[in-house]
Amino acid sequence: MTVRTCLPWPDKRLRTKAEDVTEITDDIRAIWDDMIDTMEAMPGVGLAATQIGVMLRLAVVDGSTERGRAVRLANPEILHSSIELREHDEASPNLPGVSAKVKRPRAVTVKFLNEQGQIDRRDFVGIEATSVQHQIDHLNGRMYFDRLSKVKRDMLLRKARKST
Repeated sequence: MTVRTCLPWPDKRLRTKAEDVTEITDDIRAIWDDMIDTMEAMPGVGLAATQIGVMLRLAVVDGSTERGRAVRLANPEILHSSIELREHDEASPNLPGVSAKVKRPRAVTVKFLNEQGQIDRRDFVGIEATSVQHQIDHLNGRMYFDRLSKVKRDMLLRKARKST
């Protein structure tokens, strides 16, 4: 298991949609292990494979306080979103030094392939709901700041350029 380097913004891979995973193999499990190590080292509550340059639809999410409870997702897809929104401060290791408040559904139901290669469904609430939506955005070539108004997005990117 290895802590991987996160791609720096504006690497074009961060704007590229990831490829579907066709089968859960030992190689996929090893990527998930590295992603968890990388997420823990940040520390963060989630990571998408595209953030480390692996262009596959893989994500990990762990919003638990004691850690070590990461959910491994392949091909995650939101089936249902709550009407109620929740605002949370979001950031990304791909664009360090900045963050923004983003409103997302408070709860989501996600379908995904699990570690055994079986189709699974899970309800995510609160910080884990925010994180899984954030990771799915990454897998679709979107960044959290794409959800901001143009003015706020431009301000955030200017601030990020100044901090590097």
